[in-house]
Amino acid sequence: MDYSAIGKKIRELRKEVGLTQGELSEDICTQALISRIEKGDIYPSAATLYQISKKLGVDVNYFFEIGSTPRLDYIKEVERQLRNLRIKLKYSEMMDVVKVEENNPLFYKDPANLQMLLWHKSIYIFEVEKNHTKAIELLKEAYKLTASPKKVGSEREIEILMTLGSFEFNLGSLEKSMTIYGQVQEELKALELLNDKSIKTRLLYNIARVLTRSEKYAESTNYCQEGIRWCVEEEHFWGLGELYYHIGHNFDQEGKYDEALPYIEKAMIIFEMRNNHGYHSFILNKKEQIQTKIKERDNQ
Repeated sequence: MDYSAIGKKIRELRKEVGLTQGELSEDICTQALISRIEKGDIYPSAATLYQISKKLGVDVNYFFEIGSTPRLDYIKEVERQLRNLRIKLKYSEMMDVVKVEENNPLFYKDPANLQMLLWHKSIYIFEVEKNHTKAIELLKEAYKLTASPKKVGSEREIEILMTLGSFEFNLGSLEKSMTIYGQVQEELKALELLNDKSIKTRLLYNIARVLTRSEKYAESTNYCQEGIRWCVEEEHFWGLGELYYHIGHNFDQEGKYDEALPYIEKAMIIFEMRNNHGYHSFILNKKEQIQTKIKERDNQ
């Protein structure tokens, strides 16, 4: 990737319009970052490059014509940013990225790219604005942009359905949620190859959550066990901690404290390895609660 060509052109355009590095960086990033971009030390993120292009009065596509970076790289970078922010529950930052790209023709003129923005916008509306009806309507609109009964669902379409299932779960509509997850299971069966292995893990975990909420603890644990086997077989790490914790939670709900404890401890180890200190502290507290229940039981 030719970083220097992009940086050189940014510097040339900046000087043409009479902006200092500080003025160009205002409301976008730091002056130091602009300096490094112009030197070719780093490549700007998708959102930063788009904001720079707007301030310099050129279309973002202009930069793809002078560098070796194809447009697909820009779109993939936006997708990567949104995914990371979604996973980390940084909804406001996620929405900032969406707002930047909503006026970008690379997105609003392409149904698949627009779908990506609407999907994440619906999550923000659901989680932050708490306008659940609007969020569900927008999510369904996003899904319909590319979904068709005549073709196998894409991984993104499957993830959108899982988001819809999660919305219904959080609203307490367990039957609707399970129906949606059933549809996702059928969609997954039709896929010949699953690139993102965590999709199946998340599906199994989400189904387990619905079953637990319905007090079907044994069935929930079976789905968690299936998820753990999937993680081991496919050699991917995501979800193991959540699945181990959920099994421990199920046993705890059933009053099987001795069986719950080993799973809680496994979950603690995994979250410690992932440096997820917040969740590690939460599970540590759960472990202490279970140990207290065991002591109280044994002292009776």
